[in-house]
Amino acid sequence: MEKAKQHSHLPDADRLSTLIAMILLAFALAHFIHLPGRELTIQLPGYYFDIRFGVQELVALLVALMTASGVDWLLRTHPNLGERQRSEHWLLPGITSWVVGLPLLQLPLSPAWWLGFVLGGVLLLLVLVAEYIVIDPTDRRHTFASAGLTAVSFALFLVLATALRFSGMRLFLLLPALALAVFLVSLRTLRLRIPDIWAFTEAGLIAFITIEFASALHYWPLTPVSFGLVLLGPAYALTNFFGNLAEDEPIRQALVEPAIILALIWGAALLIR
Repeated sequence: MEKAKQHSHLPDADRLSTLIAMILLAFALAHFIHLPGRELTIQLPGYYFDIRFGVQELVALLVALMTASGVDWLLRTHPNLGERQRSEHWLLPGITSWVVGLPLLQLPLSPAWWLGFVLGGVLLLLVLVAEYIVIDPTDRRHTFASAGLTAVSFALFLVLATALRFSGMRLFLLLPALALAVFLVSLRTLRLRIPDIWAFTEAGLIAFITIEFASALHYWPLTPVSFGLVLLGPAYALTNFFGNLAEDEPIRQALVEPAIILALIWGAALLIR
């Protein structure tokens, strides 16, 4: 019984509820703030860039940073934290807060907004608890929590890619947003599978290949969901492939699962095109 208690830690309920409440309160209050947007124009030889941003985008970014800071505060209570790095646990909660916040700050108050508000809070809660669990590799729920974080990571990337496509964002703004998202998602996923190293090179390569697909497909007549699935395919397959290689699988064997996953995701993209 004592051993089970040692390896079944959960975050402090007061800190967890406070953090979730602060994040959701920030989104709720920002929804009622209406300030004029800003426009940044850049004239280069042969190119003209018109970048528009409003208070919603700024709030989403600030809340994502606040979430990362709150996660650090939450994780300090873990009894087995020791000298482990906490920075790796900031990534996914920050991305989750960002992706959840963007539609909440854009949608009008409606039943759909309240549904997104509640589901976003539940998703944040699950991500924070899972990040707390994976701190301890000996926790009996570690494998399940890692798998859940991986699934949530790529689901968020799919939602983000779909939303950006739906918004009609220009290519020179779309590519950096997608590159940053897929870099952080693949970096966090590989860190879960290879806890001893930071796979910056592999994550950078995955991001580069993914945005190459995004560049090529930007002007194709694809639906937002189909566009998101087409990008999800190589992002997930390559992350899985590099993870398999890191676990010393032969190249041919390491390629089998990613190839099947890629075929299934792209098949789904073709069906809903």
